[in-house]
Amino acid sequence: MKTIVVAVDFSNATPGVLEMAGSLAKAFGARLHLFHVVEPEPSYTAYGFTPDEFPALHAYQEEAKRRATVKLEELLDKVHPGLPDATCQIAEGSPLHSLLDYVKESGADFVVLGSHGHGVIASLLLGSVAEGMVRKATVPTLIVPATPE
Repeated sequence: MKTIVVAVDFSNATPGVLEMAGSLAKAFGARLHLFHVVEPEPSYTAYGFTPDEFPALHAYQEEAKRRATVKLEELLDKVHPGLPDATCQIAEGSPLHSLLDYVKESGADFVVLGSHGHGVIASLLLGSVAEGMVRKATVPTLIVPATPE
């Protein structure tokens, strides 16, 4: 195991995910890649509009990316003392597909991510990145359950 991608969503699952991934990286001498996905900006073209006609939504999207970058860099600072070669990356798009693409791009051989345990109905309505990774991952994937709030 040389490269571990750690999918973080800044939820209550994140501390456990980071702890587990950090322990694995230290045990195997692997490099950590912290990875976060920002949902894409809504498409206006289906309604005949352009992003210029909705500047508040575009500003919101830019602020979401900025805040995610700050949070991800804060997490990176927390893992750097024990894993100085850890890196971070932000993507914009579908969380599952972006994660699958990044795993391939980075040459990762292991993925760690969290599960929220929303239940059957929420999973059917919202989908689940963890469930998608279990079905579609091309490398071993560890799902860390969220701690109760």
